[in-house]
Amino acid sequence: MPKVKTEKKYRQHGSSQQGIQFNKTFGQHILKNPLVVTSMVEKSGIQNTDVVLEVGPGTGNLTEKLLEKARKVIACEVDTRLVAELQKRVMLKPYYRNLEIKIGDVLKKPLPKFDLCISNLPYQISSPFIFKLIHEVDYFRSAILMLQKEFADRLVAQPGDELYCRLSVNVQMFARVDHLMKVSRNSFKPPPEVDSSIIRLEKKNSDLPRESIPNWDGLLRICFLRKNKTLSAIFRQASVINLVMKSYQAFCATNKIDISEDFDIKGKVLDILNKNNFADKRARHLDIDDFLKLLVVFNKEGIYFS
Repeated sequence: MPKVKTEKKYRQHGSSQQGIQFNKTFGQHILKNPLVVTSMVEKSGIQNTDVVLEVGPGTGNLTEKLLEKARKVIACEVDTRLVAELQKRVMLKPYYRNLEIKIGDVLKKPLPKFDLCISNLPYQISSPFIFKLIHEVDYFRSAILMLQKEFADRLVAQPGDELYCRLSVNVQMFARVDHLMKVSRNSFKPPPEVDSSIIRLEKKNSDLPRESIPNWDGLLRICFLRKNKTLSAIFRQASVINLVMKSYQAFCATNKIDISEDFDIKGKVLDILNKNNFADKRARHLDIDDFLKLLVVFNKEGIYFS
């Protein structure tokens, strides 16, 4: 859910609901279209035994629909004004006791146990929250998330696509992501500057152990520095070679391996790329299996990226 980027535009959209001035800092754009709300609930496959996590409930348009279907809804909200409005909205409803509100920054606390996450997600926390979901939660059935459209397009992008990037590979390594529907900016109050999309995210088993994630992400950071350049061109850059050399020195020190005075780390790296047919490859065309293979061949030679 994208936020308005300038103070001028924020003042222009100085709308309020139930007397509340929406907070630009929190990226507040309230989903007002009932058809979109209904669609999110329907596409989630929610059951009456489910515990649902909602991040950024706002004034409760989606929350109410979730409470009608779920056994329990855990709503995480950072704005205490909206918490008060949400409580007033549901306090006389029969499902009032099925709502648990957690106040504070959802990124700074462990997530509770839940079956589904269904949220109109504040855009500025989209990336860190998704990584929190896939790395810190052992099990959840799926997440139905409203995101800025371009961000959603990056999540589902495939090798060769213009928007294919490090984010695409990192998320798809640990989760299946499907684009469900596009949502017009006019479905929000105040309307943001861009359209949104609804995606479904399902965590999957990964071949990558949790302790190897920093190593994996470090490789991707390097490869996507210039995703249209060949890997040999990227790994020739002085900044990259210096980074790799520091990592290799740390590996050798840990394993009590002597490094000769005439050791050439650039030559070693380029030799690895050439021998494994990666020298002329470009990150934008490599899939997850390619990056895993590249990581393995580097690690076998004592080169790590964490």
